[in-house]
Amino acid sequence: MTTGARRQLRPTDVKRLNRAWRRGTAHRLAVILESVTGPYNVGSIFRTAAAFGAERLWLAGNATPPTNPKVQKTALGTDRLVPWEEAGSGADAVRAARQDGYTVVAVELTGDAVPLHRARLDRDVCLVLGSEDHGCSPAVLQAADEVLYIPQVGRVGSFNVGVAGAIVLAEARRQEWAAAGPEDAGDALPGERPGHSG
Repeated sequence: MTTGARRQLRPTDVKRLNRAWRRGTAHRLAVILESVTGPYNVGSIFRTAAAFGAERLWLAGNATPPTNPKVQKTALGTDRLVPWEEAGSGADAVRAARQDGYTVVAVELTGDAVPLHRARLDRDVCLVLGSEDHGCSPAVLQAADEVLYIPQVGRVGSFNVGVAGAIVLAEARRQEWAAAGPEDAGDALPGERPGHSG
């Protein structure tokens, strides 16, 4: 049981904690945005990608670039932390990601899609997020190595693309850290030993 008053970590403690988690993180993550046009969605995805240590982001189709001022309002400068490039079509982006050594996994509802918790994301993975209106194109779905979907139990048909990206990126890192074990993944807060709560 925790003793004493619970308080938020100081900025230096947060940096130390983040460094500990980075040491326990080896797999590469990347993202393809295929025709994601909403600037706030794009900005949100850049910010999440930066938080989870994505190494690259491809903008395909007519995806809105982070140079758009409205993207900047949500990205808050995190687009400088994730290298990005425009890739032509979604299929072109998939080919580029595969050439860079990634397994390409589209996030979409298809007949052969696997639920998120059963998808193998604890490896070098590039996640494809499709447009707000139509999702991933048929060409991308044919080109991707695998497809996953996020199970839902409420009376809602889909997630906002920015939220979907955050869920899947978080799950990719969770799988890696869970496989590594808590001590390897930097599970202790600054000043604490793993498994020690005070």
